[in-house]
Order: sequence, then C-alpha cells, then structure tokens
Amino acid sequence: MDLSYSPEAEAYRAKVRAFLAANLPADWQGLGALAGDEAEEWADRWRDVMAKNGFLGITWPKEYGGQGLTKLEQVVLGEELARARVPQYRAVDTTNIKMLGNTLVKWGTEEQKQKYLPRILSGEDTWVQGYSEPEAGSDLASVHLKAELDGDEWVLNGQKIWTSRGMEGTAIFLLARTDKTAAKHRGITFMLCSIPTPGLEVRPIRTLTGVEEFCEVFLTDVRIPVANVVGPVNEGWKVANSLLGLERGEEAATNPIYFKAELERVIQLARDKGRINDPIIRDRLAWCHMKVEMMRFLGYRILTAVLRDGALGPEASISKLFWSEYHQVLADLAMELLGPEATVREGRRPYKHYRADEPGAANSSNSWIDVFLMNARSGTVYAGTSEIQRNILAENILGLPKEPQTNS
Repeated sequence: MDLSYSPEAEAYRAKVRAFLAANLPADWQGLGALAGDEAEEWADRWRDVMAKNGFLGITWPKEYGGQGLTKLEQVVLGEELARARVPQYRAVDTTNIKMLGNTLVKWGTEEQKQKYLPRILSGEDTWVQGYSEPEAGSDLASVHLKAELDGDEWVLNGQKIWTSRGMEGTAIFLLARTDKTAAKHRGITFMLCSIPTPGLEVRPIRTLTGVEEFCEVFLTDVRIPVANVVGPVNEGWKVANSLLGLERGEEAATNPIYFKAELERVIQLARDKGRINDPIIRDRLAWCHMKVEMMRFLGYRILTAVLRDGALGPEASISKLFWSEYHQVLADLAMELLGPEATVREGRRPYKHYRADEPGAANSSNSWIDVFLMNARSGTVYAGTSEIQRNILAENILGLPKEPQTNS
C-alpha cells in the first residue's frame, strides 16, 4: 500500500483547491443545505463551471476535450471535491463520463470518439445504462437480449430493467447476446442505441421511496447500425468490465471521505438529541469511526493496486461488502437517535436519492428516512448482492468450489 502522492499530483491538488476557493461561496456548507429546486439549479451551474475550467473528463486526450492527465490526478480531484462537499458529477455524468465516456476513450472507433465525446462533455447527450435484465442482475453475464445481424444493422429483441434515469435518456448503451452458442461470458456485444428509436419503449418504475428513478426498457425489432458496436463483436463482457478497475479504485479512495461526512451528521444528531454522552451510543459511534478508518485504508490499498497493475482483484468485493453492510448499521443508529420522530417524515425532502443526504442538510427525519434508511436496505442488493460478493471472495481468495451453474 502506497500512501504517497507524486509531486505532479500534489501540484494538481493545489490547483483544484485554488479553483474551489475562487468559485465556492464563503459560507458554503454543502449541497444539502440548499432547498430541492435551489440545489438542482446550483448543481447545473456548478457543472458548467467545472466544464469551463477543465475539470470534467480530465484523463481524456486533449483532442477530445480532456486534459490528458493521469488516473492519480483524477483521484486527487475526487478527493478534493469530496472534502469541499461538492459533487464531482451530476447524476447523469456518472453514466455519461465515468462509464460510457471512459469506455469510448479505450474501446471506441475514431468516428465514435469524435461524434460522442464532445457531446458528453457539453452535456448535450444523456446516456443511460442497459445492463440488467429480469434474469440477469447480479449474474450479469446471463444477458438474454437477442441481437441478430441483418445486413449492416443489428436487430434487437428483449428487455432491460433497473435502468437509472431512463426517462431522461437521449441514448442507451447496452449489452446484447450476439452468439447464443458461445459460453456465457462470451457472445456478448456492447452497443449504442438512440432514444427514441422505433421499437424501443421506456416505462418508469416507482420504488418504495416514492421516486421513479428506475425504468424498464423494452426492445422489439429495434434496428441499430453496425457502426454502433463498441469494441469487437462477442467481446462486450471484456469491454464492460475494463473500466471497473479505475472506477472502483477511485471510489474506494474517495468514498470514505463521504462516509466520514455521514458519520459527522450522525454525531451531530446524537448531540441534538442529548444522547452524545450516553456510553452505549458513544461506543457505537466509536465502532462506526473505526469502520470508516478501516475503509479509508482499504481504499488506499485498492487504489495502489489499480495504479500499479491497471486492474483490480477481489478487493473490490471486500469494499462493496464492507461499506454496504456498514451503512445498514449506521442507518439503524440514526433511526434509534431519532426515536419516535423516525415514525413520521418531517422536514424537506432531500435533494439526493442515493445513500445519505448531501452534506449540509439539516438532521430532519425526512433527511434520514427518505434516503439513508431506504437505500441502506437496498445497498446490500444493488451492484452485486452481499451473497455474490462473498461467493467471489470464497472462490478467488479461499479457493472454495464454485457454485453449480445452470445454462439456459
């Protein structure tokens, strides 16, 4: 594990800090301190400021609008934005820039890079992800969406589900099965499809939190040109997984900063409720602090491996398993501190619908129930269930036998 940063990375850190000092209000507390509509408007303006100053897509080549910087400098940017309690990306940019943009930089044709990358940075396009299917969630390689070649077009038939922000999308990148005779992890191809397209239907899904953030996508005889294939045909699994190393390495290093901010809000909640001197509460808060510190050093270990090897092993499963189960413990503690207030939602609805409310938010019951409690429950399910993570660790670290697989 390497805890040092290169002189170039530290120089970039100073640049980021100067940018933040010049562009954030003097009384800035965090996005959560703003009301819902005000937060949305501020986040839109902040994205424009980030783009204007060259802080989006910084590792992309300069000819496509990036800065040509290194992965470590990308991590430094994420760290400083997290400490300043400002978002690095809008929600759509997580998909646009981190997922599709980085994939196109590595795997896209020159035509695809010239066409899509500038539109991604400008915010002109809104891409959504089409990976999960009713029978292919945690076991993503089991995708059934069928793609058949017809001349210079692929014809797609099937369904995608749990597509985040699908109703806002102007295009979707997806995995389709192009060779049903190949092994499960082969015969999958990474494709791009515009929205709307004849035969493509998007339907919203209302979740327990009352929002319609996810969608179903139905494809019936949808035709896309062969030029919309990213990477080699039948090697979409490799394309989809190639960027997970950097994404997870960066998140492992920056997430503990957000986790610390969450814990600080719980500590303040304990003060507000007069429970901060309760020895049992203090013991549980100390346990949470210990876990956050453990995740911080695990993050450095993961980041070191990614920067050194360009790939990530089963450490990613340890991180996902650790933070998702930790969040449930912290959420339960917050509910206990709220006491009877936890049975009634009071205060404004939070700006954010993922993990905890944004830093700066008041400690209202709505702030914790509507986001943190609900999403803490699902945290051990999405992005690979805890059971899947334990299977990965058992097979790849302990050398235990793989679970029996069924082919359909």
